[in-house]
Amino acid sequence: MKFIKTTEQDSKYNNLEKMSINQLLTNINKEDQTVPLAVQKAIPQIKQLVEQIVIKLKKGGRLFYIGAGTSGRLGIVDASECPPTFGVSYDLVIGLIAGGDLAIRKAVEFAEDSTTQGWEDLLKHNINEKDVVIGIAASGTTPYVISALENCNNHNITTGCITCNSDSPLSNTAQFPIEVIVGPEFVTGSSRMKAGTAQKLVLNMISTTTMIKLGKVKGNKMVDMQLSNNKLVDRGEKMLISELNIDRETAQNILKKYGNVREAIKNYKNGN
Repeated sequence: MKFIKTTEQDSKYNNLEKMSINQLLTNINKEDQTVPLAVQKAIPQIKQLVEQIVIKLKKGGRLFYIGAGTSGRLGIVDASECPPTFGVSYDLVIGLIAGGDLAIRKAVEFAEDSTTQGWEDLLKHNINEKDVVIGIAASGTTPYVISALENCNNHNITTGCITCNSDSPLSNTAQFPIEVIVGPEFVTGSSRMKAGTAQKLVLNMISTTTMIKLGKVKGNKMVDMQLSNNKLVDRGEKMLISELNIDRETAQNILKKYGNVREAIKNYKNGN
């Protein structure tokens, strides 16, 4: 069966430049509404990968995202949100992008075409059998990502992927592939749109579910979040008021004393 990139197929819409602003916005939104339904179909695949991630991280492993362009940036965003949201170390979830940090802001020409750099980037972090590596590529054909996963497979490292094409080279390389088939983009080939949205949704699901299973959420609250600004301090105080049935002043005092919502709850309940 010939591999077909649905992400590169012609848009269902034509003469975009002749549409009014309202028509453009309405049609983009119409297409976007199909994305969560496509993600829903992939839940069984997402479940299989998350199960492996939880097992590995509980044993001291790490989670790596590796991608190029929009896909790489989305992985970096998700990884960078884990420490402030869940209070984990910055080296527990790591995002890597073809072209390095420069590529986060500016496209680095031909970086995604390297068949060696992806593995080299992983080696800089002492990648090993305890870890999980998720390759992210809307097309499912990015050499930087595929070659990295091939090397991981050869070194007995668990691999997954997030792609938006069916039966792609990346899917066939990853041990636990996730395929979210969103179809042609509103602007032909612009996979930062529906494909990017799908990848973001899946990344949210992976990291959030993993962190909950690692015990980083109590009830529905982020009790391990970093208190890095006034908004988060206020949120922490409200958590304590609700959980411990105390007044604001007491909540402020114990949060300041312990610097962490979970620790404040535990010590207050223990009479400390």
